[in-house]
Amino acid sequence: MKTLLVVAVALVDPDGRVLLAQRPEGKAMAGLWEFPGGKVDQGERPEQALIRELKEELGIDTEASCLAPLSFASHSYEDFHLLMPLWVCRKWDGIAQPREGQTLKWVKPEALRDYPMPAADLPLIPVLQELL
Repeated sequence: MKTLLVVAVALVDPDGRVLLAQRPEGKAMAGLWEFPGGKVDQGERPEQALIRELKEELGIDTEASCLAPLSFASHSYEDFHLLMPLWVCRKWDGIAQPREGQTLKWVKPEALRDYPMPAADLPLIPVLQELL
């Protein structure tokens, strides 16, 4: 089974809310909510991939020094195994805007379980809630 490295971030605004993105129609797991991020390209460091993905998906800029590693998910799906480090970011430039057809929502940590998420994301919720 192939292992897929995907990076994710919990963007936390000044009110302590976390940004979730809803996967658009036509993508795998459409309709589920997730932390922003994406695949790490060949030869790319995870932090570089996350910075690139935030620019592409949300139109925001941040730096590696603004990314604090928090936890990771390791989950087997039917066709692949997912390894997903999760960072927390509280500082970025720009306003997050949906650039890939996704819906965005700022969510209080205690409400994160109210949003259906991919199985790999679920174990990250209590870790994030404990931090915030």
